[in-house]
Amino acid sequence: MSADAGAPAAAKHKPQNAPLRKIIGFYVRFTPSYSKIGYHARRLFWRPLRPDFRGQTWVVVGGSEGIGGSAARSAVAAGARVICVGRSAQKIADFARSTSNPERVVAEVADFSLLHSVRELVARLQARGETIDVLVNNVGIQKRDQILTSEGFETSFVTNILSHYVFTRDLLARGLLASDAIVIETSSGGMYNHPLVVKDLDITGSGYVGVRAYGLSKRAQVVLTHHWRRRFAGDGRRFYVMHPGWVDTAAVGRSMPRFRETLKSVLRKDPQGADTIVYLAATRPPQRSDESIWFDRKERTAHIFPRTLETADTPDSLVAYLERHASRPNDQLPETQP
Repeated sequence: MSADAGAPAAAKHKPQNAPLRKIIGFYVRFTPSYSKIGYHARRLFWRPLRPDFRGQTWVVVGGSEGIGGSAARSAVAAGARVICVGRSAQKIADFARSTSNPERVVAEVADFSLLHSVRELVARLQARGETIDVLVNNVGIQKRDQILTSEGFETSFVTNILSHYVFTRDLLARGLLASDAIVIETSSGGMYNHPLVVKDLDITGSGYVGVRAYGLSKRAQVVLTHHWRRRFAGDGRRFYVMHPGWVDTAAVGRSMPRFRETLKSVLRKDPQGADTIVYLAATRPPQRSDESIWFDRKERTAHIFPRTLETADTPDSLVAYLERHASRPNDQLPETQP
């Protein structure tokens, strides 16, 4: 699995009849910042980062390739033991061999589009007595066409936000996250174009638009992190959400081939996209606002368009919605282990 960390929604799926000046205006405004141009300009002012993760256990969901794989590789190089979660055992094995210390990589096969797979993963981690120091919720997808899972959820909704919520909630409830653990959500610039609209997160039928479903779920990741920060304020754990800029991942190539072809010369490489994940884990900086997003090692506003502030929903209404979906009657879901 890998996170789709491409362009904001407005760039991914511009209508064919969109005015040329608006398209040009978008790229003029955001390319200097979100591409590798912005990364190289900002890094001139950064202090060298020499992380030491010895003795830590990381869980990286979507850690076998792309941004998640790069973050996991950096963690291994800095001494961490990394539990790499992905759908393909072969990809995880290939990833482990690509690291400096393959023996520090623990493979866990799970499908985050299926809640029963997420719950089974939590049960396995608990059975082994794992204590997790760093959790990176990196997995994410964007689908142009509506696809329902065998559990009846819209695929991007369950993969990008519902499973993230259930996994983090259950790790916390079972005491698997260390008292000073850090949780990092990998969002996307796609969230900037959308306010929180809770009722549309699992939208199906004629109202479904893939790019909107993706953007809404990425906005929900920001709001969910706000919830965790409030709920666990003062207990030693830290919760962050970041976005990696425009990165040339395999997921971008699959879901946005035209975007990639247009900007491939300036798209970021995986380590550049993952840099802020490693920075947050290494430095655990203070955060001034509960609703912020981290980008290129700096806390930044979660809203660049005033319209995304206009919502009747709150972190509480989001969590209530996720709880209702996570608590469907057992006869509507496949059997799972307790």
